[in-house]
Amino acid sequence: MEIIISNNRSKPIYEQINSQIKAMIMSGELQAGAGIPSMRALAKSIQVSVITVQKAYEDLQREGFIETTVGRGSFVSALNKALVQEEQQKKIEEHLITAVDIARSSGIAREKLVDLLNLFYGEET
Repeated sequence: MEIIISNNRSKPIYEQINSQIKAMIMSGELQAGAGIPSMRALAKSIQVSVITVQKAYEDLQREGFIETTVGRGSFVSALNKALVQEEQQKKIEEHLITAVDIARSSGIAREKLVDLLNLFYGEET
């Protein structure tokens, strides 16, 4: 499992870890039941504090992406379809917020933005 950390990003390191592991799970690169590195092992391999990795793992567990058992380690949870869909919707919302901000600052009308969305989605207006 390869995690790439950037100190130049405005995103905290634990969030970078969290989002990269989520992406691997969502893409199927990490399957349900697959083990993920221990907090200590991951911290050592990416040269960050164990506390940073612990925060990422706690968030992943709270969100239902991983399960951690004392003495056994952390494993990818069996994801339900609703959780996956909710996570994808969050990504879409972030992109739509950006698109709306650009449209507003450029003076593009909402109707034009809706027309573009329909065009890209493959629907006629």
